[in-house]
This record gives sequence, C-alpha cells and structure tokens, in this order.
Amino acid sequence: MIKLLIVDDEIKIREVVKEYARVNGFECLEASNGKEAVDLAFNNDFDCIILDIMMPELDGFSACKKIKKYKNVPIIMLSARQDEEDKLLSFEMGVDDYVTKPFSPKELMARIKAILLRNKKSENEKFIYKGLEVDIDGHNVLIDGKKANMTPKEYDLLFYLIENKNVAVSREQILNAVWKIYTYYGDDRTVDTHIKMLRKSLGPYRNLIYTVRGMGYKLEV
Repeated sequence: MIKLLIVDDEIKIREVVKEYARVNGFECLEASNGKEAVDLAFNNDFDCIILDIMMPELDGFSACKKIKKYKNVPIIMLSARQDEEDKLLSFEMGVDDYVTKPFSPKELMARIKAILLRNKKSENEKFIYKGLEVDIDGHNVLIDGKKANMTPKEYDLLFYLIENKNVAVSREQILNAVWKIYTYYGDDRTVDTHIKMLRKSLGPYRNLIYTVRGMGYKLEV
C-alpha cells in the first residue's frame, strides 16, 4: 500500500488531504510540525511526503533539507506562500512539486499519482554512454568510475534529458516536466542556470547536452 506523510500545522488541512488519500487507497501518517515530520521520515519509509512551509518548531524548508539528506523520498510542498522565490528555493532543494493553497484535493491526488508513476517507471533503469553511467533507480551518476556530486534537481533534469535523448526539448517542456511550473516568468534563467550546473557536474561528458538555439536543449548520443 502507498504510504503518505501529511505535514501541516492546520488540522483541517490534514483531515481533508487524509480523507481524499484514503479514498484513493493510500495509508497516511500525520505530523503537525517540521520536527515531527523529520522524526517520522527517519523512522518510516514513505512513498511521498506532503509538506507545509510555515510551521512551528521547524519550518518546511528546514525539514525538507533534513529529510532529503538521508531519504530519497518525493516531497510535495503544500503552502499558502505563492512567491516566486519560495517556489524556486523549493525546487532547488529537490522538491518534486509545489501546490499553493487554496488547493483542489483531487488535483493533489493526481499530482501524487503522477510522481509515484514516474518513480515506478524509473526503477531498474540505467543509461550508459562510454564512462558515463546513470543509475535511474539508485539516483547515482558515475563518471569514469567516480560518483558525481549532483543536486536532486540536476539529477531530475539529467533523467528527463535521457528519457528524451536525441530529441530537442523546449525550456517550457523542461519546466513542465522537471519543475512542474506551467505559468512562470523568468523560465530561461531557471533552466539555463541548471543546465550550466549539470554540464559542470558531467565534466568530460558535458558536451552531450547541446543548446538548440531559440528553443531549448537536447542530450545527443
């Protein structure tokens, strides 16, 4: 059974999410603050965590950092904060999705299912090109036998490019797939910055990622 952790200091929010989650056949645990969330995440294996930002004791950003340091678990931020900077910070920390309040519980369930399906499809997949080895399931990248130090978002970006190898993808497509941003101003900066970081992390294989002028990028092998 799919196991969710619902973290929010508002009990009504937790109850609504829990009700819809159970209708969809998910098992749920709850936490009312970031500290409880970290403790539960360390002692349980969750398939997805729904995490509020503004909470007592430990905010959502701090909780996310602690959890991501030890657990490779999908996280969806569920917050009333709609600032662009909050969204960008969340995605840079490796968050899989960002949903603003007020929200549609049905849409939230659909986003959870999409994330779980994407993770399931990636299981046991590997991409190998010369000395570059990408373990999709293990979230590991080896460059000539040495482990590359990548951020979660760099890995997600690399996986998306691999999934669409030899196909040119636009910046908008990348934002939709990797950041789940459908209406966003300043997208060129976000995508281009992460492509630059990813190329640096790939070292001798940086040239696999081509810039498609006036459109976006392509991983060509």
